[in-house]
Amino acid sequence: MTYAEISKSVSKIKKKYGETDPFLLCEAMGIRVLFQNMGSHESAVKGFFLESNRIRVITINSELPKIVQRIIAAHELCHAINHRKNGIYAFHELALFDQNSELERDANLFAAELLLEDEEVLEVLNGDVTFFSAAAILCVPTELLDFKFRVMKWKGYKLTQPPINARSDFLKDMEVSKNGGDF
Repeated sequence: MTYAEISKSVSKIKKKYGETDPFLLCEAMGIRVLFQNMGSHESAVKGFFLESNRIRVITINSELPKIVQRIIAAHELCHAINHRKNGIYAFHELALFDQNSELERDANLFAAELLLEDEEVLEVLNGDVTFFSAAAILCVPTELLDFKFRVMKWKGYKLTQPPINARSDFLKDMEVSKNGGDF
């Protein structure tokens, strides 16, 4: 998907449902969200989307901190909304968390666009903070902020180059511990 298509997709659901919370959006769209203990080891599955018999389900690792569960929900929501049109009905991170995966890139851009408002990001950045501090203030991983920067630059915002270049598979390596969650 292009930046324009991702931005339009997010804008469309925000307008239609008046909501940015991925869990409430799933509820409104009839997408079931299940929480399942999928382990807390380093390579634990964070979440996945599956559609079978027109029943759409997002499953999220219940061992993740709530803030990370929200990011995973937004990421998987993109798969549920945008990628099922391609005839793909199951997204599992072990198969698709490839740093070169366009589908994972799309889902990260979608999550960043859904969870971070342009104005909110600009307000934090105008506080003369570092990129890493801005991510902490916004309560998101630096990688997600990098994806948001990409969309904002496409929109025409003049932003400095982030000190990182997030890979599409950054969620795969994210900390699982419920005690974690600080970014």
